[in-house]
Amino acid sequence: MPYGDDATIRRILSHRTWAVVGLSTNSHRAAFGVAAHLQQWGKRIVPVHPRAETVHGEQGYAQLADIPFPVDVVEVFVNSNTAGEIADQAVKIGAKAVWFQLDVVDLAAYERTTAAGLDMIMDRCAAVTMQRIGLAGAAV
Repeated sequence: MPYGDDATIRRILSHRTWAVVGLSTNSHRAAFGVAAHLQQWGKRIVPVHPRAETVHGEQGYAQLADIPFPVDVVEVFVNSNTAGEIADQAVKIGAKAVWFQLDVVDLAAYERTTAAGLDMIMDRCAAVTMQRIGLAGAAV
């Protein structure tokens, strides 16, 4: 069951800078395609991966704490058993929102993150959700 309503989704989608945790140069991974869609919709993506690779023309960073500028949304493409740690890091860096990709679920992290005042979506694909609510192709 997805977590987060359309109002929260719209609020999150209004943000411009998205750190994509788990994004690498592997074009066969979901993060690669979703990040490309985010760019097409006017979002600045920031790859976050231990290899700190440049992806889609954007400099990568090994971890969220290494990013030297503010991040609005942290999108998480990691296993559910490590996603909670990423959500906690998002709180620490002052992000405004966290988005757990489809099949990434951590109820305790959802509770901690929303209690800290961040918007959060869990168990949804950002690209599919943007198309569903009619935001595909429009920078919001």
